[in-house]
Amino acid sequence: MIDHKDRTSNTQWGSKLGFIAAAAGSAVGLGNIWRFPYITGQNGGGVFVLFYLLCVIVLGFPIMVAEVTIGRTTQSSPVRAYGELSNHSRLWQTVGLVGVITGAVILSYYSVVAGWGLHYLMLSLVGWFPQVNTPEAYTNLFDSLHQSVGLNIWWQSIFMIITTWVVLRGVRGGLEQVANIGMVTLFGIIVVLTIYASTLPGFGSALDFVFGHAERFTWVSALEALGQAFFSLSLGMGAMLTYGSYLKLHDDTVGTSLVISLADTAVAVAACLIIFPITFSVGLEPAAGPGLVFINIPLALHQLPFGGVGMFVFFLLLFIAALTSAISLLEVATAFLIDSLGWRRLKAAIICGAIVYFLGLPSAASGGSGLFGNGMEQLIGMTWFDAVDYLASNWLLPLGGIGISLFVGWHINSQRRLSEFREGSWLGSLGWVYSVWVFLIRWFAPGAIAFVMLNVLGILS
Repeated sequence: MIDHKDRTSNTQWGSKLGFIAAAAGSAVGLGNIWRFPYITGQNGGGVFVLFYLLCVIVLGFPIMVAEVTIGRTTQSSPVRAYGELSNHSRLWQTVGLVGVITGAVILSYYSVVAGWGLHYLMLSLVGWFPQVNTPEAYTNLFDSLHQSVGLNIWWQSIFMIITTWVVLRGVRGGLEQVANIGMVTLFGIIVVLTIYASTLPGFGSALDFVFGHAERFTWVSALEALGQAFFSLSLGMGAMLTYGSYLKLHDDTVGTSLVISLADTAVAVAACLIIFPITFSVGLEPAAGPGLVFINIPLALHQLPFGGVGMFVFFLLLFIAALTSAISLLEVATAFLIDSLGWRRLKAAIICGAIVYFLGLPSAASGGSGLFGNGMEQLIGMTWFDAVDYLASNWLLPLGGIGISLFVGWHINSQRRLSEFREGSWLGSLGWVYSVWVFLIRWFAPGAIAFVMLNVLGILS
């Protein structure tokens, strides 16, 4: 029997809605608003989107249930949670530690992209966009930001200070409070922008591209869709496990995981139905890569009715999404230090924030001509930023998913797994739901992830 450590009200969610808002905020982030639309564009839409949705249903949701349940059961951060449920096995504790490291690595470059969003939010607020409305002008604007190490570090610093401040305020006073306000605002903005996009002439073309296109889909696309499902749902990085540890012992993990998965997926699809109609309405290319949001969107909105207001609202959306995800990533490392070393939250949050900040400096310098930019590109074909994004999204997150699946599916006692799955959940009490979940966790998830990864490596080709 696990000896649950005593948790005060300050280290638990104030309500179930607070957890849903915070966990949905963790899932709904730059992965939905920035990353999903641009990789959808690069992989031809259509089949890629459908494969992504399939990954969410048969891989993402079951693994989220497993991860949140581990956290609720142990009331602990990742390393300690795996240790308590495995009789302190070094192997399984290492799986938890990899999740903590993965979250820190992702936040290190995520904060740079969030900084780009802050820069554009400031530009939209003061109206300092190019006077000449041409693709070249907006490409130059983004390139000047991307290549400016000083500007990248400045905005990265601002964003990390805000993120660290929220985390050091604690679960209820920081994470939950920001999530409640942020998610209501975020969903309101998405509804407004989606309605606006539906009135544009390119909306029909966007629908066809997102749901009907079938070009350029490969095994690499499949791995990207798989990695995106994990990235978008905040799986394999300890965030959902840590947030689950702040639940009460009888809270429902199955139903809340389903709500979070549906909310996250809806936002990802809505982001495409906002960005691509704007893009198609002025004849721009959907396969613009990482600059899709920062080049196509400002260029297009300046040619459309109420473009100035739309610009500010869109980049406000981007900032809120980035912040709600970033605080969950920093919370993982902070909770790890609190649990492992007994540090006070203030000390743990500031030190974790500083470590992530310094880890992010090479990503901030990746657009320049120095070692982390052109130097690494000539050496390995990718900048530091691209390399850590590729490593985290396509390898660390899927491997973390395999680890969670194997641990919950095979290592945890079957009777305990059943009781924890059913605890507090009417959906989890349905026998067939549990049977399907166990099959997906034990067999399908690790097998499917391994199959896709081996195909990308060329081993099964």
